[in-house]
Amino acid sequence: ADALHSDINIVGCSESDEENMYGLDGEEIAYADFNKQKYMYSLPPFIDPFTYGEEAYDTAAANQQVCRENIKVFGEGMKDYPPEQ
Repeated sequence: ADALHSDINIVGCSESDEENMYGLDGEEIAYADFNKQKYMYSLPPFIDPFTYGEEAYDTAAANQQVCRENIKVFGEGMKDYPPEQ
């Protein structure tokens, strides 16, 4: 059966940048603003408000710590492999 909706959660980082975003049907719903240290919701005013909970930002920040640690671990583990051609 076909799904009625398509959702996505993106968690990503680099040594200098970070991203955490939720989307629905190709539209951004919410994202972590790491400068303001809070989760921001980008829904129009006519939508009934909802949140992912008070812990959403804390979870996003923790995911960034894991992401950066993974960069270190995998970077060290993959350093001897040649880049793909």
